[in-house]
Amino acid sequence: MKNVFFLRLALCMLLAMPAMLKAQVKSTAKQLATLQQEFVDLRFGMFIHFNIPTFADQDWPDPEAPVSLFNPKKLDCNQWAATAKAANMSYGCLTTKHHSGFCIWDTKTTDYNVMNSPYKKDVVREYVNAFRAKGLKVMLYYSILDTHHKLRPHDITRQHIDMVKAQLTELLTNYGEISALIIDGWDAPWSRISYDEVPFEEVYRLIKTLQPNCLVMDLNAAKYPTEALFYTDIKSYEQGAGQHISKEANRLPALSCLPINSAWFWKSDFPTTPVKDPAKLVDDILVPLNKAWCNFILNVAPNRDGLIDPNAVKALEEVGKRWKNTGAMPALTPAEAPIISSNIAKFQRSNSSWSNDMNIMDFANDDRFGSSWQSNPVVKQPWYEIIFDKDKSFNMITIVEDGSNIKKYRLEYNENGVWKPITQGEGGGRVKIHRFNRVWGGKVRILIDEFKDAPAIAEFGIFDERR
Repeated sequence: MKNVFFLRLALCMLLAMPAMLKAQVKSTAKQLATLQQEFVDLRFGMFIHFNIPTFADQDWPDPEAPVSLFNPKKLDCNQWAATAKAANMSYGCLTTKHHSGFCIWDTKTTDYNVMNSPYKKDVVREYVNAFRAKGLKVMLYYSILDTHHKLRPHDITRQHIDMVKAQLTELLTNYGEISALIIDGWDAPWSRISYDEVPFEEVYRLIKTLQPNCLVMDLNAAKYPTEALFYTDIKSYEQGAGQHISKEANRLPALSCLPINSAWFWKSDFPTTPVKDPAKLVDDILVPLNKAWCNFILNVAPNRDGLIDPNAVKALEEVGKRWKNTGAMPALTPAEAPIISSNIAKFQRSNSSWSNDMNIMDFANDDRFGSSWQSNPVVKQPWYEIIFDKDKSFNMITIVEDGSNIKKYRLEYNENGVWKPITQGEGGGRVKIHRFNRVWGGKVRILIDEFKDAPAIAEFGIFDERR
């Protein structure tokens, strides 16, 4: 059975190649900054969590739940689109595959899909057709974590990566223009699947090859600094998980998501439990978020019949009466390109000048932004370095401070025992990003020449990004 599954994956990839080439020919790539501005200008959209969890009364159902469970007898994506339109939303985003691995499109990669359920129709197809008919843009959600197919922490194979790529190839070649992919279950504290185990850059570049104008959004704001785009084109915040954007300080293109009910997927008490107040959704969330260049996506969960409950429909009609999309927002501040490559400094040997005992050198490359290396206050010229076991190539360095105390610094690399300059910097805020021509070296260091208080580095990153 295992060999049959992997042969199917290989066949799927081969069959997808003509469609890949077709997608490349039809798409005229826009600048990322243009796409980011267009996204924030959309302002407001509908998240649609609808999948096998809908029929289990749990957001995380048994990964072996039978396909027979999925049976929405009255499913009407036109009702979803009409409800979104009534709320003056600009787009929708549907959960094509959630964490338990059930696919609601006609995939060739697995039998665990909607075509083998009692419904036997491609829900993604019905969704994209209905939303486009109402003039709404189409986005898709996709989970990297997949407990049914055993794609989970510390158990990932190359075949799993091929499955992910094959499934994304189907979604990005068979359903027309997809404005964005919202990806989940990847390098989150709860999923623990790193961007190395499922290589982010490889998947990101596949998406951009298939559809150059498809934005990639990873729901990773719980981990990464808010001042830069780490592994995402749009900074994405899940309000229910305690991820809140700074409405005063944010300057990045952003997304914030929240369910109108108490959970993401439909629960049996939803029809009789009040939804969130439309006035508060507009006045306290949507309007302030938009002022901070943040698009708001409100989740509305269809029930087991495949319809949005009347109380949610009514609330969204009230939202539409209270709020209108007034058009383009002010221009975004130019931002550094997203960081998409693996951090080759992570968990490498490190060294430093004298540091506090509880903040020693390995805290600055432990892949945790909540810990840091900190110089002892009496050190006048602190330094920190990464030591590789052999010369490596790299062309980008990031410095994320704990605080913002470093005023002047130099970056150097060691080649054959000789330290050579890379660049120097002044200030730059808490997150500093330096891109440069590729060099090779066995060590990399920062020399801190001027600072306000004892410098503390949360993460020192080194990258060899494709260009």
